[in-house]
Amino acid sequence: MRWLVGWSSTAARALGAETAGATGYDGETLRPVGSHLLWGDPDPLWAVGDWRPDEVRVVHADAQNRIAVLGICGASDEELRRGLFTARGGALRHLTAWPGSYTAVVQAGRRITVCGDLAGARPVFHAPWEGGTAYATAALPLADLTEANLDFGHLAALLAAPEVPAALRDTTPYEGVRRVAPGHALVLRAGAREISGYEPVASLAVAAPPADPDRAVDAVRDALVEAVRVRLAAPRHVPGLDPGPVPGMGPAERRAARGMPVPGIGADLSGGPASGTLALLAAGLPGRPGTLLGHGTGAGERLLAVTFNDLAVGGREAEIERAGALAANPRLHHVVVTGAEDTLPYADLDGPLTDEPGASLVTAARHRTRLAAGSADHFTGHGARQVLDAHPARLADLLLDRQRRHLVRPVAALTRADGSVLVPARVYGAARRLSRTPYRTGLEALAERLMRRRFDEPKGAVGASLAALTWARPGPAARWLTGEALAEVSVLLQTGADRAAGGPGQRPGEFRARTVLARHAADLRVLEQAAEVRSQRLHAPFLDNQVVRACRDLPEALRVKPGARAAVLRTVLEGAGVTDLPPGWGTPSHASSAAAARTGLRLAADSLVDLFDTPLLADAGLVEARVVRKALREAAAGEPLPLDGLADLVSLELWLRRLLARRGTCWTGTPARARAVPAGIAPQRGALRAGARPS
Repeated sequence: MRWLVGWSSTAARALGAETAGATGYDGETLRPVGSHLLWGDPDPLWAVGDWRPDEVRVVHADAQNRIAVLGICGASDEELRRGLFTARGGALRHLTAWPGSYTAVVQAGRRITVCGDLAGARPVFHAPWEGGTAYATAALPLADLTEANLDFGHLAALLAAPEVPAALRDTTPYEGVRRVAPGHALVLRAGAREISGYEPVASLAVAAPPADPDRAVDAVRDALVEAVRVRLAAPRHVPGLDPGPVPGMGPAERRAARGMPVPGIGADLSGGPASGTLALLAAGLPGRPGTLLGHGTGAGERLLAVTFNDLAVGGREAEIERAGALAANPRLHHVVVTGAEDTLPYADLDGPLTDEPGASLVTAARHRTRLAAGSADHFTGHGARQVLDAHPARLADLLLDRQRRHLVRPVAALTRADGSVLVPARVYGAARRLSRTPYRTGLEALAERLMRRRFDEPKGAVGASLAALTWARPGPAARWLTGEALAEVSVLLQTGADRAAGGPGQRPGEFRARTVLARHAADLRVLEQAAEVRSQRLHAPFLDNQVVRACRDLPEALRVKPGARAAVLRTVLEGAGVTDLPPGWGTPSHASSAAAARTGLRLAADSLVDLFDTPLLADAGLVEARVVRKALREAAAGEPLPLDGLADLVSLELWLRRLLARRGTCWTGTPARARAVPAGIAPQRGALRAGARPS
């Protein structure tokens, strides 16, 4: 893991610029383990972890005014200096408008500004400490610093309503550690904190002027090309030195066996439109797109394209064939990684402790198998579906904007999928109800559903669309929570409804799309930590600020067309000079993922049942062990239960066990006991009540 951490104190200490840290136990300086000091007291900032030299930049205007940028940022030092001067006047948005994926921290006197991103892949956290405020881009260091206990209310909301901000609020799994919402910045003035949004808020009273579809798609192309180009322009990195030969192994085999990525740049090539677009863009842009000559691949400057072929579960033959056709590009060096039963979900549940829990913990080993064959800098297509596709609730947005004619094509596609002549009336009626339902009413309806345990939803593509046509819906794991846990989340929603009389300031479709994006970005962050390969960086350009902004400007009428994502990405490639795409490119396929999850669950059923013999989730009052064990057995037997809900339960149980089994802390100057959740989880009733208090 890599993060930055610092604090803003209420009073300046008379210490030199080369020193930083409070006084800990026995007079030892309190500072992060494995840290590099970026600037010193009174408001110090550290970079922690294996940051590359080009990923950390600090530009000074003078001793009291400076800016630090951590990550991949396309701004020059002069642009950073101009951004620093502009930020001193209070303008923040421009700090998030440079190409790349990064976190910017500005110090202007005693004022500290930390900017989060739009998607939520680079979050910012804060917690009160020593009369001031500590902040970080990871929650666990702050939990260690404050010896925070678990926030059981947050964990209950994470299972019951993971896509409902009114339930999650700004909490984290650690009590007292708060999260800055996507699109906002944390501003600290001598220890006092303020959360400030940097994105303009659209009016709900007046519809936005109609956007030109061609210009909007061109903007997506420009943003995506620039996001890829800024990563190609960064210095190339060669992973750690090869310790030496192994009898019977070549250089590539030694590297794979030791978990070392290939030097240079590569990309996923799944056969889908998102990964294929990034691979072709990276291979086609001028410069050195791929691997470094003379470092063992024999590929020269070709881009390393990695395809995962699951031999244990079929259903992806067409995608694998399309990936092979794309890999015929002479600037691509194609590698196919095969997976058997030992790479199925749930097959290998050992892994590192991540900052937060996430459903991807059950598939981390599967992804690590693919990434171990990748490059030191590896492109992934994560986030494309969330930023480009139309959430079903956007149909209500079209009705609000009086654009009923644009409902014809998506409704016709659902009708063909279902085969019923009643589909148009059902979908139109649901969209019309949502367009006329206040946000507060939507939260109250969800609170009522949780209290009465009503979780049954219509089946099929039409049923999923109808279920999504609402302001808020229960999570897939909610049906297995205890009545007490559901009641606590229901109270949170009722409180949120009382506070949200004016609504969230967005249309229902736009609001739901942003919450889904934030949920996906958070899970991707967990996956990146759980499946991390040493010396490797994963790049998700679709989650860059500028790409997210460009995608948000796409007209609703364009989004809701069937196959819109593939059409937009095809236009992006054509604008970049790539026109020779294989037949069927862009055809969606989700069946193989569900089949792999069900097969993996069936093969690992016994070990999962043992995992929930005495679960920590039951000690926390969130579930009853026998209920979860029964659900696991039924799902393994083929019962139509929500598999993603079981993945949420298993992942949270694994994360809790790893958290409580850890030793040590993120800080020096503290005894071993000074870490998050120092007392563990004691079985008790009413455990949720203390953690679910509205903040």
